[in-house]
Amino acid sequence: MNTFRKQRPFTGLMLVLLLLTSIESFSQSVFNRTLKLMGSRFNITVVADNQSEADQYIDIAVAEIKRIERLISSWDPDSQTSSINVNAGIRPIAVDKELYQLIERSINISKLTDGAFDISYASMDRIWSFDGSEANVPEPEVIASSIDKIGFDQIILDTDEKSIFLAQKGMKIGFGAIGKGYAADKAKSVLINAGVEAGIINASGDMNTWGTQPDGSPWQVAIINPFDKTKPFASLPIHHGAVVTSGNYEKYLTIDGERHAHIIDPRSGWPVKGILSVTIFAPKAELADALATGVFVMDLESGLDRINQLPEIECIIVDDKGHLHTSDHIQITAP
Repeated sequence: MNTFRKQRPFTGLMLVLLLLTSIESFSQSVFNRTLKLMGSRFNITVVADNQSEADQYIDIAVAEIKRIERLISSWDPDSQTSSINVNAGIRPIAVDKELYQLIERSINISKLTDGAFDISYASMDRIWSFDGSEANVPEPEVIASSIDKIGFDQIILDTDEKSIFLAQKGMKIGFGAIGKGYAADKAKSVLINAGVEAGIINASGDMNTWGTQPDGSPWQVAIINPFDKTKPFASLPIHHGAVVTSGNYEKYLTIDGERHAHIIDPRSGWPVKGILSVTIFAPKAELADALATGVFVMDLESGLDRINQLPEIECIIVDDKGHLHTSDHIQITAP
């Protein structure tokens, strides 16, 4: 059971993750490096004996993340993902087992979320602008056309050939809602194999942790008010697991006075409303990343019900009225 201690009344706050670490005078110390990878901000933290050792470890993680980017990037014309997209409606493309299995798992999550998460969302036309202004709602036929080529059931997998075929011309797949989480998992794995006993991969908010701080205490994650980051709402220890948040506080649009998230329901083509933030706790960042998007798109009741059916998965949802909702095994305690 995860137990939270309330720091202040919760009224219309957003969930944002803030890593809290302490560096003490122990035989090992905490070292970290921040850099841009996969078009996003990554912070890699390791516990090591000295800076030189830490740099070697972090270089290993960076190399792995860059490898993943080459594999899944839809912007690199030489990637296998780009080859799948270019050949949509034409022919299947044989891919590495790793990419095949990632796509296979993505489809399974699509089924789990009733299509709320769908890697074929990349086919969607960009008809909405998320700059916070009052939106001009596109005509219904424009919205329908924008999602015409979306559908995880049209991603055809051949197990024997390890090939991927997109059934319609113009279809595209993209890993924007799962790729950083997968990269965080893989970076964590190579560091553990290299002998790093503790650390954190923070892929632009998609966090995966293992081990403890040098003094033996767990890593701490704070859930804070982004409008007053000095006053966290709650904090909790993270033990060898992942936590991912999706929120609409930076990119959004307004329709008839209502705020809509930058996340679009791939089934309807409409931006999501009613939820401000979804935080998912899971054993792996890949799953947490995908479920954070999926639950955000699903309605509140359906999202919580689905999470409560999954072992080792928990969530916190903040609705647009500032009310907090949790899955069954998260307890909020008073000070």
